[in-house]
Amino acid sequence: MFKLDRKLAILAASATLLMATANAGSATVTSKYDFNGKAIVDGGVYYPAVNGKTGPYYLNTEVDKLSFKIGRAATKNEIAAWDKDVTPTQHPPKGSGTVEEGEELYEAQCVMCHGDFGSGGGGYPALSKGNAYDIQKSLTNQRYPDPEADGPQRVFGSYWPDASTMWWYIQSGMPHPNTKSLSDDETYALTAYMLYINELRVAGEVVEDEFTLDQDNFLKIEMPNKHGFEPVIDGPQGQENARKYFNNWKNFGTPKVKPSERCMKNCQKKSAKVVRIAEGGGIRDFLPPISVVRDLPKSDAPFDAKAAYGENCAACHSGFLSPGSADWAGYTGKGMDKVLANAIKGTAGGMPAKGGNPDLSDAQLKQIVDYMVSGK
Repeated sequence: MFKLDRKLAILAASATLLMATANAGSATVTSKYDFNGKAIVDGGVYYPAVNGKTGPYYLNTEVDKLSFKIGRAATKNEIAAWDKDVTPTQHPPKGSGTVEEGEELYEAQCVMCHGDFGSGGGGYPALSKGNAYDIQKSLTNQRYPDPEADGPQRVFGSYWPDASTMWWYIQSGMPHPNTKSLSDDETYALTAYMLYINELRVAGEVVEDEFTLDQDNFLKIEMPNKHGFEPVIDGPQGQENARKYFNNWKNFGTPKVKPSERCMKNCQKKSAKVVRIAEGGGIRDFLPPISVVRDLPKSDAPFDAKAAYGENCAACHSGFLSPGSADWAGYTGKGMDKVLANAIKGTAGGMPAKGGNPDLSDAQLKQIVDYMVSGK
C-alpha cells in the first residue's frame, strides 16, 4: 500500500472522496481512492494518517524521521543486465534455440527439480501433463460433489496465458542455484523444449523435436488459455481495466447475490442429518488391532556424546568453543558444574536450554559437555 504524506492526509480528510467513521472515540478516515484521485485498483481502501492514527492504534511517528544510506546506486551496465522484462507486449530479444538443445540443457540443469519431461517432483512444480489443449479443458473441473473427481491441471501449457512469462522466468530466475547464467539462445532453447513437452502449436503446427524457436515465430505461439483470465490486463489500458473490474463487487466473491438478499444470520438450512457415535462405540474390529501403547521402545545402545554434539550443538559450536578448543579455559575456571548449569538452563548470550533439545537428560548433557571441553 502507498503511504500518504501527512499533509496529504489532512487534505484528504476533508475531501469529498473520503468517508469518515467513528472509531474508538476518534475519527478514522478511510478512502476508496488513491492520492491521484483514482479508485483503488483492488477495490480496497486506504487508511490515511489522521491525528496520529490510521485506525485504533497510534503510529510510530519517529519512523518518518529515519533515513537510510545503504549500498550505492546501480550502474547503467548493472541495470541493463537485469532490465530484460519480457511481456506480451515487450517481446524477447533476438536469438534462437532448438528443442534438442533445450532438452540437453534441461537434462543437465533442470531435471533434478522438475522431473523427467517436466513431470515434477521433490516439491517443485510440474511443467507438463501432456497435450496442453486437452489439459486446458480440465480447468473447469470441480471436486464437488465428488471429492475423488479429477481437479483442474494447472501447468505451464494448460494454464499460463502467455509464453513470454516462461521465457522471462527462465532467463531471470533459472536454474535455481545459478540464476542469470543462461544466454538468450539457451533461454530460447529451454522455452522451445517447454513448448515441445506440452505439445503446443506455433503458427498452427505442433512443435516437434527438430523445431527452432526464435524472435519471429515466438509471437505465433498458440497458448490454449490465452483468454482464460479476467480482467484483461494486457495493453496500455490493463491497469484501468483491472481498476474498473475490481471496483465492481459483482465481478468477484461467492456467492454473487443482491445486497437485499444477503444473509446475516441463521443462513444455513438444516438439511444434513447429524449422526453421533455413542460413547464406547465406533469401529472396533481393526486387523491387526490398533496399539494403545504410548511409550517408546527402550534402546540398549550406549549414549554417543559425539553424535549428540553433531545433532544438537555443532551448528553453533563448530566455530566457537568447539570440542577441545583452548577457549574453554575462559569458561571452566568457575568449575564444570557452572558450565553444565549453563548448558542445562541456557544463557542470556543466546545458548538455548539443553541446546534446544528438551529430550536430553541432564546426565546425557553432562556427557556432551565433557566431550566438548576435552575434545574426546
